[in-house]
Amino acid sequence: MALITRRDFMRAGMGATAGTLLPAMNSARDPSSPMGKVEGARPNIIMILADDMGFSDIGCYGSEIHTPHLDRMAAGGLRFSQFYNNPRCCPSRACLLTGLYPHQVGFGLMTAEYGESPFPAYKGDLSDRCVTIAEALRPSGYRTAVCGKWHLTPPALESQHNWPLQRGFEKYFGTIAGASSYFDPATLTRDNSRIRASGNFYYTDAIAQNAVQYIDEFGRTGSPFFLYVAFTSPHWPLHALAEDIAKYQDRYHTGWDELRAERHQRMLKMGMVEEKWGISSRDPRVPPWDLARYKDWEARRMAVYAAQIDRMDQGIGKILAKLQELGIEKDTLIMFMSDNGGNFEELSGARGANVEVPIHIPHETFDGRLVRVGNDPSVMPGTDDTYQSYGIPWGNVSNTPFRLFKHYAHEGGISTPLVAYWPAMIRQGNTITQQIGHEMDIMATCIDVAGVDYPKTYQGREIIPLEGKTLLPIFQGRHREGHEALFWEHEGNSAVRMGKWKLVSKYPDYWELHDMEADRTELHDLADQDTQRVSEMASLYGEWAKKVGAQPWPLPGVESDVPGIPKYLRR
Repeated sequence: MALITRRDFMRAGMGATAGTLLPAMNSARDPSSPMGKVEGARPNIIMILADDMGFSDIGCYGSEIHTPHLDRMAAGGLRFSQFYNNPRCCPSRACLLTGLYPHQVGFGLMTAEYGESPFPAYKGDLSDRCVTIAEALRPSGYRTAVCGKWHLTPPALESQHNWPLQRGFEKYFGTIAGASSYFDPATLTRDNSRIRASGNFYYTDAIAQNAVQYIDEFGRTGSPFFLYVAFTSPHWPLHALAEDIAKYQDRYHTGWDELRAERHQRMLKMGMVEEKWGISSRDPRVPPWDLARYKDWEARRMAVYAAQIDRMDQGIGKILAKLQELGIEKDTLIMFMSDNGGNFEELSGARGANVEVPIHIPHETFDGRLVRVGNDPSVMPGTDDTYQSYGIPWGNVSNTPFRLFKHYAHEGGISTPLVAYWPAMIRQGNTITQQIGHEMDIMATCIDVAGVDYPKTYQGREIIPLEGKTLLPIFQGRHREGHEALFWEHEGNSAVRMGKWKLVSKYPDYWELHDMEADRTELHDLADQDTQRVSEMASLYGEWAKKVGAQPWPLPGVESDVPGIPKYLRR
């Protein structure tokens, strides 16, 4: 009997037609649903997004990192233990801002010109057949602004057609590209004009300062506002201020094994995870801490990463303080999450005449020092003349207790904290909900609490029907009828979540099947024991892929940018 490869199996699924119907697309404002009513004035909405931050990286989710302001929001609000994002930056942001799957709006991959490919799901430029949250809310009187990372159009394009001001926002300060130096970020932009950082600039602080300014301006007008705050913290490069690094300079010399165990115990104690799930093994490419080389450098990598999150939390504290000063904190819905799981990318230091240096890496500092690029253990990270990442060992810690990382559809790649804080609505503080949600639900939630209908057309164009479902019933302490199924695909890494079951594959491996109630850490594959369920869920995946335009991997002419393993981690 011939062996059927995973690619053959998935292609067969994509060709499926009749058989199993896809879940119906959901309207955020279904008049027949038992949805509670938002009383009083329409709330302000602040969506705060961290970048490449893992599930356990803030205090209220088990971290040792000092995040008192996020912890205060959690103590007065709601934490989700089973909230999902997408495996990568661009797809995740596209999904969050539109309420649609990434492929439906051109983001099966990243911001690059894949236009020569016949697949519109991989164009890498935000579709005009969707609306952003700002485009949905602004016509009803909401003021709109965004601070931080945009990453929804190719940064090298001369056209500004998909810059924030052309997608519903009134004001913008941030970077059009994805990664950047924190001290001299590439593509820094105010509204529709490029600008350059100067002086004692630190990007995380600048994002928070501009957010506070927008709140101050909008909050005094009496009109509700939607503010999207997209920090680049803690995405590489490892850049932090000396005063923040100093807080953690001795914290990580105990190593990644002990740190993962400590976080896991705190997560168990607070009820964020269950003991029966266990904890995934240390990544097989990483030695035990006792056998690790360059311990001082390794501990410094994590200290700088922690400092980046600490500084982001300080910025969130300034946002909260401004809301309190204006007397509008009670009537403001704040949601905080990450765009994907913790990262494992190890940066190389290649430079030379024949090497194209990405736009996000500066050649030298403001005072003329050469920027040293790559994870070189002889160079301590953190300062403006370095450009490093925290890599595989610490990415594994960030995603405690789950498997794998950003890029992948296993829980380590797509599980995010979600803290929701809204004193006027969320009355039972310090609560953890087990109800499942997805970042596509953010759009549905925003238009629901704002009392706005999702448009069928926008500026004369037909708009793709909304996929997300409002989270408002959960905020009200009630049960929400969730999604019948959720789907993921990125670089061939694929998954389906239906109730307690998850079908998942790390390309090019075959499907795994996991019971998420018994085994959310995905340690026990049941695929061979329940082939019927695998077949049914794979068929559903095929129908979804056909609907949204997801293609078998690899795409012609497109290579993955997942890096290899650096020498210092090789045995």
